[in-house]
Amino acid sequence: MPIEIERKFLVTNDAWRAQAHKVVSMAQGYINDQAAMDSGAQRASVRVRIAGDEAFLNLKSREAGHTRQEFDYPIPVEDGRALLALCVGGIVEKRRHHVDHAGHLWEVDEFLGENAGLVVAEIELGAADERFEHPAWLGAEVTDDVRYYNLALASHPFARW
Repeated sequence: MPIEIERKFLVTNDAWRAQAHKVVSMAQGYINDQAAMDSGAQRASVRVRIAGDEAFLNLKSREAGHTRQEFDYPIPVEDGRALLALCVGGIVEKRRHHVDHAGHLWEVDEFLGENAGLVVAEIELGAADERFEHPAWLGAEVTDDVRYYNLALASHPFARW
């Protein structure tokens, strides 16, 4: 069973840009919404993502925090586009920047559209207690704040906070 251990942080400035070595444009939406998860009607989010010239169907268990089950399956891009049209809530658009720092890959998401102005950095870890160096541009941790989950941003964008 695939497990994702991920921590999420706000970004305090643009210093990370000098370290970025790759950027991928993304559009993603959800077949279910935050209300279905909050009510317990569904126990996993179902996401469709187009990232560059690839598309994926992703299921992630509903546990809050840094450790969740995650299943990610490549699908044809044309299927991804068709599935995005079926999604509830809005489409989350972002540019994902890959930044290497002290032996770890950070994914810095610069949100667009109704989530413009929001920039978060994520790091995936091999163990929940794995230590890592905090880059100088890293701000407050928001791993446990569901407002920053992409599922929540699809139905309640940053611009409406």
